[in-house]
Amino acid sequence: MLDHNLPTEAQLSAAIDSAKCRVDVDDVYFVACGGSYALMLPAEYVMDRQSKTMAAHALNAAEFKARAPARLGKSSIVILCSLSGTTPETVEAARFARERGALTIVLTTVAGSPLDEVAEISIYYKHDPKRLETNDAPALLARLTFGILAAREGNEVVAKLDAALNQLPGIVDKAVAAHEGRIATFAEDHKRDTVIYTMASGGNYATAYSYAICIFQEMQWIHSAAIHAGEYFHGPFEITDFDVPFIVLKSLGASRPMDDRAIDFVTKYSNRVTVLDAEELGLGALATDIVEYVEPLVFGALLRVYCDKLAFSRGHPLTVRRYMWQMEY
Repeated sequence: MLDHNLPTEAQLSAAIDSAKCRVDVDDVYFVACGGSYALMLPAEYVMDRQSKTMAAHALNAAEFKARAPARLGKSSIVILCSLSGTTPETVEAARFARERGALTIVLTTVAGSPLDEVAEISIYYKHDPKRLETNDAPALLARLTFGILAAREGNEVVAKLDAALNQLPGIVDKAVAAHEGRIATFAEDHKRDTVIYTMASGGNYATAYSYAICIFQEMQWIHSAAIHAGEYFHGPFEITDFDVPFIVLKSLGASRPMDDRAIDFVTKYSNRVTVLDAEELGLGALATDIVEYVEPLVFGALLRVYCDKLAFSRGHPLTVRRYMWQMEY
């Protein structure tokens, strides 16, 4: 565990240096639960797209321990995340990974938490789902992932990452302002809905998944499911109808053709489709070889504003829970 008083940049550098110093790194595991697990999916996407020597695996923390990957060991890096640092499954996963000899790096907001105590290296982040800063969890995880790629493989895309991250707050502010009317209309049009589907592909699937399980199901008690745009035509499109609501995230990356195909169909047969297009949001101004890795951050921040307004229109604050934090489970 690092000194929590170290600046965030020093914590990040220490984590990257530790990854660089490992004799071998064959596998990088991204492990967490819920919204923190969703945060890991874009990092897995980055590794799959960029790494030539390291395999990436994003797993739910309980699944990670139960699966007990045979390859887990001294040539593994396990990156874990928990906002509070108290998620029992994630703490156990970190302990298990360390016992197997893996390098354990955690992201959390709470120094001295159980997860912080069990990990080798901790990076402490700020949490504001409607803002994008370089010391927020999504940005830090992107910087950590690309930092490991640069340290171990000489990856040069990392040089463009910081420039892109510095542009994102302005892009989000402009997008929120431009969507003010659409956000209000969305909230009024969906305030009585009992189901809302989300759909995306590539790294953006993580955002679709996060909003399905954490916002619509957990925070609003609305039935939801995240549909992968590539899977839409292999079962899920059968539930499409004129009055079924969808939110679709359209990428500027390699998966854009999948998104286009799904959008063409869903908008033909449903009258209640909200499409958020990365190009329309201004992300086309970013370097073409970095944009697909940072667009989930912009979609996440913009959708949070959509959902805050929806919660207000429904009279159901995002902080209300039926079971979570209310009882033992």
